[in-house]
Amino acid sequence: MMRKCAWTLGIILSVSGMGLSVQAQNPATPAEGQPGNAVSRSIGTVKSISDKTLVLKSDAGAEVTVTQLDSARIMRLAPGQTDLKSATPMTLPEIQVGDRMLVRGRPGDNGAIAATSIVVMKQADVAQKQQHEREDWQRRGAGGIVSAIDPASGLITVSVTPTLSIAVKTSKDTAFLRYAPNSVKFTDAQKGTFDQIKAGDQLRARGNRSADGKELTAEEVISGTFRNIAGTISSIDAANNAITVKDVLAKKSVVVKFNSDSQLRKLAPQMAQRLAFFLKGSQQTGQGAAQPAAASGAPATNAPAPAGGAAPGAGPRPGGGADFQQILSRIPSITLADLQKEDAVMIVAMQGSSNGETTAVTLLGGVEPILTASPNGMSAAALFSGWNLGAPAGDAGPQ
Repeated sequence: MMRKCAWTLGIILSVSGMGLSVQAQNPATPAEGQPGNAVSRSIGTVKSISDKTLVLKSDAGAEVTVTQLDSARIMRLAPGQTDLKSATPMTLPEIQVGDRMLVRGRPGDNGAIAATSIVVMKQADVAQKQQHEREDWQRRGAGGIVSAIDPASGLITVSVTPTLSIAVKTSKDTAFLRYAPNSVKFTDAQKGTFDQIKAGDQLRARGNRSADGKELTAEEVISGTFRNIAGTISSIDAANNAITVKDVLAKKSVVVKFNSDSQLRKLAPQMAQRLAFFLKGSQQTGQGAAQPAAASGAPATNAPAPAGGAAPGAGPRPGGGADFQQILSRIPSITLADLQKEDAVMIVAMQGSSNGETTAVTLLGGVEPILTASPNGMSAAALFSGWNLGAPAGDAGPQ
């Protein structure tokens, strides 16, 4: 939401920007492609180092052999910076495996580069920035299902629970990201636009919230289109990592496949009963008087993060809501072998193919009381939809 700490996308964008800065600050360097003066560039991660030669695993997938020329300048740049004016000199022995690097120099045989300039982002610096950003997404993030869009004002209404909505205010300064069509990894997300967002999408925004918690002024927004499935398992195909579910939302059976990125969790009976009680109460009164977050002992919004990385903000939100996504992110994982026929499950999945198969993003088991409280599954889907996409807020996902 985290399987990997690296936010590679942001790093690549930053390093690509560094390439522009390098070129701008070396105007005398001959242009690429000019006969006799060709210049090669490569961006990637350091794979190995030997004396003055290192191997760079480029973002394009190829391995590039880089040799440092005696006249080469090596600069260390902090993650997020794109201007070399803030960079500091460093030496080759200070570079370590895992560091991010932009290399520029003379092309050699088999794609090799004789480096005239090297810009480095230290792995430790990147990890520190990523940790700060994860914490900020958890602290100032909110998300759910898009229920309304107002292009004229840039306002997006997001349903966090069946009884709580948040108005996400965007502007020309808001950065938009969109999940790739076949991936829920934040690292695969692509630059997006406001116009791509539509009702029913999963969305998470990061920014400052109003005192009552009902508005969020977004600095960043990430969104995507996913499928909600809720029902009982009719068959399990362990050999093909798949199950067939009688989906009460689509009113038909659907084959759901699992891959290495799919996450499976199971609610404890006590928590399932509390959440079911909340759903019943919200349907009867429309006020959501019962808050399962408080009942489950989740910390309040302003509480510090518990040991083990559990996110803050999992308790009641300003305005009376609860961040169920944060609560659910703490539930222990299970495997496909733990599932049985007739188990009730709720699944967030990719859109699926024309043959009816779809790939699970997340599966939540132990939801029998919840589906009973919401016979058509709609309220339950609104509560749990997209609760654990592969995203900026660590294992809790962007939702």
